[in-house]
Amino acid sequence: MLSRTADNLYWLSRYVERAEFVARILDAAHRLASLPTNYGGGETNEWASALASAGDPEVFKPLYDGINADTVSNFLAFSPQNPSSIRSCIEAARENARSVRTALTTEMWDTINGAWLELRNYEGRDLNREDFSRFLEWVKGISLTFDGSAYRTMLRNDAYWFTRLGTGLERADNTARILDVKYQILLPAHEKVGGSLDYFQWTTILREVSAFNAYHWVYRESIKPLLVADLLILNRQMPRSFANCYGMVVEHLDLIADAYGRRGASQRLASNLLARLESEDIDRIFAAGLHEFVTAFIGENNRVGAAITEQYLV
Repeated sequence: MLSRTADNLYWLSRYVERAEFVARILDAAHRLASLPTNYGGGETNEWASALASAGDPEVFKPLYDGINADTVSNFLAFSPQNPSSIRSCIEAARENARSVRTALTTEMWDTINGAWLELRNYEGRDLNREDFSRFLEWVKGISLTFDGSAYRTMLRNDAYWFTRLGTGLERADNTARILDVKYQILLPAHEKVGGSLDYFQWTTILREVSAFNAYHWVYRESIKPLLVADLLILNRQMPRSFANCYGMVVEHLDLIADAYGRRGASQRLASNLLARLESEDIDRIFAAGLHEFVTAFIGENNRVGAAITEQYLV
């Protein structure tokens, strides 16, 4: 496969996954903002949290007067100046898909092209809360349909493997960011860890990564930050966990290596990271600092992505 084609497939999947992540972040922020003000002692920071996890505050600042529901929602959903907005992600996904049209199945192309066309019906409209919620659900549906189409209709060859690589790396990065922002930013400084607001925030995070039921199936007890982190970091059964994402990345990098007859830095870095995740313990992670662990993971994930680019995509 040409490196240009592999690059388009890889980034097509990353942009689709990123659009869904931004939609989930916005949905979580709206849910948290709907809490009575006495939950947070009269002050909340869910919109700063959403901006920190899914956007670039430095790009945001010169475009808007302040951080609130309207400005953050517009920046993360529709701003063409934000390269990670839902609008920008869908446009970039469609451009990558158009470049490799013959490598995609009809179902995959129809999903992305249809999303790009439908997006015009939402842009420029003054959406109320109900309409905006429907928009976010539509975005999540696009990602699910695209992912399902790839899984059910693509040949299991290098084209499929590069789409799965993009999905795995992007999903791991997104899970890390939402987990770190919750732990570091979302809970007001004066609010008690383990209190009602903390509990509701962790519950919302679980719901937004489609893990609420999974949490109770695995642990069969009330929401606890340590166990939420265990589920989202180390549990291989959880589709969005670091460990599951890296199981996917390693599997498909190995298939690519076998098909191309050579291994390189990307296989080595990904395998080492998966091995470290499999040997970790959540108590040890919390003792050393969850923020430090997640920050280090984001850096390692970026290094794997850079190695994949260097080895296959340029």
